Amino acid sequence: MKKPIIAMEILKEDVGYSAHTTFKDNFIGTQGEDFDELKQNIVEAVNLAFQDENFVFSIEEIVLKPDLQSFFAFYKVLNVKALSERIGMNQSLLAQYISGTKKPSSTQTKRILSGVQQVGKELAAIQFLI
Repeated sequence: MKKPIIAMEILKEDVGYSAHTTFKDNFIGTQGEDFDELKQNIVEAVNLAFQDENFVFSIEEIVLKPDLQSFFAFYKVLNVKALSERIGMNQSLLAQYISGTKKPSSTQTKRILSGVQQVGKELAAIQFLI
């Protein structure tokens, strides 16, 4: 069997984060008090689930799929006001999506993701003068 692609859904909980996925009818789940602990626990849980196949995963090989609340809770460096202006979305509406008081449609979620990914591409291309 070829090493599978594992995608973990990540949710912000009242305290900490949780992550889960189902692979071939097998549930893999874990939790962590913060995002760094969650990532360590994800690697442990996935490797435990695949120990019989002798697969060893690193966090870079696991697709992390956070909800908006989890993403923005961890990546506080992103300015919501600036992102809302960049993607042409009302700041208050984006803030409600992030806080979980409103649930975005799939179109709105894709719009937010596209804006975040564009910022990421731009940041990855930056080179400082040395």
